[in-house]
Amino acid sequence: MNTPRLLAVSVGVSAPLGVRARGGNEAVASAIVKHPVSTVAQPDAVAVGRLGVTGDEQVDQSVHGGLDKAVYVYPIEHYAFWNTVRGQAGLAPLPPAGALGENLTVEGLLEGDVYVGDVLSVGEVELRVESPRAPCFKFNAHLGFSWASKMMVQSGYTGFYCAVVRPGRLAAGQPVLKRVGDRVVSIEQMHRLKHRSPQSRLF
Repeated sequence: MNTPRLLAVSVGVSAPLGVRARGGNEAVASAIVKHPVSTVAQPDAVAVGRLGVTGDEQVDQSVHGGLDKAVYVYPIEHYAFWNTVRGQAGLAPLPPAGALGENLTVEGLLEGDVYVGDVLSVGEVELRVESPRAPCFKFNAHLGFSWASKMMVQSGYTGFYCAVVRPGRLAAGQPVLKRVGDRVVSIEQMHRLKHRSPQSRLF
């Protein structure tokens, strides 16, 4: 089995995001739009503190932010799924990193591979796995179709939030090393328990 690795580090700043509302559209503040600051092609080192990646803003900390949701990690393997869905909706493919609002785009580390309490080491940084993502209405607006949140819930392709155990610097291309915790519940299992429904086959 290949060692998981970090493909990109992305950050975003607060900006207006158009969402559907009663009576029309309205703009709400969001930092869900991310852009890469470290890639495999240009692996610049990026600092990570207790509250997240340097340069990344978090508007609604009930969804993303604070100590337990400081860093959002998403597997690149799910991008094909979202690009298929966007294609069916007549939309262009996603950018190759940060497109799901994640800070860290990883390869080889799916929701069933990580358990709450596992510690991930990347460069100087240590992250503790905390919880799956629960998408909000802004995710629909960002992805460009109104059923995006529902599809994330049904598919279980949620990614996961981490707390920063040891701040430091990391860079794209580095391996993601896992130190297992108690292994009581995986991110995939926690998501299914939360929603009390089996994973749906969407295709």
